[in-house]
Amino acid sequence: MLSISPLGAHHARRRTLLQLSAAALLCHSSGAAWAQSTPVTSLQMHRAARFRALSQRIAKAYCQAFLNVQPEDAAMAMVSSRQLLRAGLQELGKQPWPDALARPLAQVRQFSEGLDTALPMPPTRQSVADAAVQADKMLQSADAVADGLQKIAPFSTDKLVSTAGQQRMLSQRLAKNYFLAAAGLESKDLREQRTADAAEFKRGLASLAASTVSNTTIRSEMTAGEMQWMFLEAALAREPDLRGLRAVASTSERLLGIMDNLALQYEVALKDLRS
Repeated sequence: MLSISPLGAHHARRRTLLQLSAAALLCHSSGAAWAQSTPVTSLQMHRAARFRALSQRIAKAYCQAFLNVQPEDAAMAMVSSRQLLRAGLQELGKQPWPDALARPLAQVRQFSEGLDTALPMPPTRQSVADAAVQADKMLQSADAVADGLQKIAPFSTDKLVSTAGQQRMLSQRLAKNYFLAAAGLESKDLREQRTADAAEFKRGLASLAASTVSNTTIRSEMTAGEMQWMFLEAALAREPDLRGLRAVASTSERLLGIMDNLALQYEVALKDLRS
């Protein structure tokens, strides 16, 4: 039986640590060189962050069409969301990315293509359920893309910008899950997610309202956002009926636009403060 002395074991551990340190240093150096040669742009960051809300908006609109609630608006939302999604994928597809980022980006593309195939078909309860599953998988991949870009970006996304961006997604997922309940597809998990998302949206609003970063446009958008949230929260508290469905459809779209504009306004305001 081969035995290793304590001194030999110590030298072996030391060699292993040195090898790991050298590998980590090489990985960091090559990553830094890659980031310098292929910088991440603000536009790419916005495109990737928007994938999250678009995934939920597409599924929401598809279920809305199935329920025949403002079907023309639902059709336009699906078209515009798919256009924005394709534009984002095209923008991010202009350059190569590290494997850790390329994999989730390819998944976002895969799930979006799957939705593109399914959405033109007349919606059924089963196709709505399938689209919701695809959208949630896309959301997970979109999270990984946005987080991966943030790690290699030469700038950091401020918490205010991130919070406003998260509010976009929450406005759409809350509406989507309300519509799924109306379609007879609600589950215990979806009910719990709706409760958690509503609480998180309120925390996000409070965080944005407490910020000292503000101007006339930001204050105006915040006032509008708080009002629309009151309408959406009241509608979400109703059992899914025609009145509630219409209110959720319209207010979720208004909130999406408000939070999208807030994210952009915070980024501009923060750049002005730093300059």
